[in-house]
Amino acid sequence: MEPTRSCRLIRSSRTYHGKQGFDYAEAISKESVDSQGICMHLLTIPPGKRAKAHLHEQHETAIYMLKGKSAMWYGEKLDQHMEVEEGDFLYIPAGMPHMPYNPSESEPCTALLARTDPNEQESVRLLPELETIWQKQRTPAD
Repeated sequence: MEPTRSCRLIRSSRTYHGKQGFDYAEAISKESVDSQGICMHLLTIPPGKRAKAHLHEQHETAIYMLKGKSAMWYGEKLDQHMEVEEGDFLYIPAGMPHMPYNPSESEPCTALLARTDPNEQESVRLLPELETIWQKQRTPAD
């Protein structure tokens, strides 16, 4: 017997730890409401912290920066950079390597994220090899 499809209210009180290294406020997903084509959650990045380099295979991501300022390294070798301020919208195409972080040493930043993958973590692929390249690009040669 199929579950009854209906509107669902989520009062975000639970969190889950993502592969990317951050804790996310549980919201809309296949796991929480049996969504079929979208996942949405809230992310607060603590001061000075960054995600692990990753991409979302075959799934687009839309982000709205609610509070504070974040930044992101992105591109095939994480060689491109952008800053995202409160009130900004950000689009990340499917398969785009990225590594978001909070540049502030004192203030958290909070964003609302939506992805075309209904699963919270299924399409996340970690890219440790890009983190190694990124670190080498930022380390002065002896």
